[in-house]
Amino acid sequence: MEFFTSYDGTELAFRTLGSGPALLCLPGGPGRAGEYLGDLGGLSADHTLIIPDTRGTGASALPADLTSCRVDRLVPDVEALREHLGLDRIDLLGHSAGGSLAMLYAAAHPDRLTSLTLITPSFAGVGLPSDLGAREVIAARATEPWYAEAVAAYEGMQSATSFAEAARYRFAFEPLMYGRWDDTARAHAAADPAQRSLPVSEHYYAGYRPDTEALRRQLGALPCPVLLLAGRLDLWPTAASATAAAALFPDVILTVQPGAGHYPWLDDPAALSGMVAGFLASTTTTTTTPPARRTP
Repeated sequence: MEFFTSYDGTELAFRTLGSGPALLCLPGGPGRAGEYLGDLGGLSADHTLIIPDTRGTGASALPADLTSCRVDRLVPDVEALREHLGLDRIDLLGHSAGGSLAMLYAAAHPDRLTSLTLITPSFAGVGLPSDLGAREVIAARATEPWYAEAVAAYEGMQSATSFAEAARYRFAFEPLMYGRWDDTARAHAAADPAQRSLPVSEHYYAGYRPDTEALRRQLGALPCPVLLLAGRLDLWPTAASATAAAALFPDVILTVQPGAGHYPWLDDPAALSGMVAGFLASTTTTTTTPPARRTP
């Protein structure tokens, strides 16, 4: 574990895995320490993964001002880490709520990105829905032995008014977030409470109101390629939500991983790491003129 001091004096932690070109990976949760990302299905074989613990999570200090844990106010932490690493430009990856943060960083610092990879991202940061058609996705899994209990837990989470209140439903709900509810998925889900900082979870979107028009303009002029990857079985975001959100970007590859939930590197590690590594290998230094839009 390594440490750096962010813009306001808060000491933040990050770990590095693997070798090769640097890839900065922002975890989600929100409020979950970066450990849960593992090495993203073997992606560390091709890249040096730089995985920070968001302020207040894992080994990073909890700031006195918890409002600094709000998603838009985390953008300066990402910029401070880039500067600490001495990188002029970065390949940036965001997962889940970390995808919202990655998009906000891209909007604020487009000239600092070589590429943007969004793995099952939340679109809350840019004011778009993440759950289009979620109940249809749930219904398609009705033959699973855990289905009735998981659906009841899903309804409980939907009615919860805080992350703390939702926590009692989380493990029963978790089978809906994985493509396979096997021993690996159960262990990954069981680790969540110890890795999650509820104060950060509660403040991550609290009071945040995205300027959707400005964000659409900024992301619509993004001068780097984007990989947007969704899981066919994911609820947040659904494949339908990811497909709609792809229109935000001028140069985007949208892919939907079959049989995958919210953590596609667990459901099919080779598919996830191969897709991301192939995308990164294809990217080059961008110019100030956005390239032509690509489609899958």
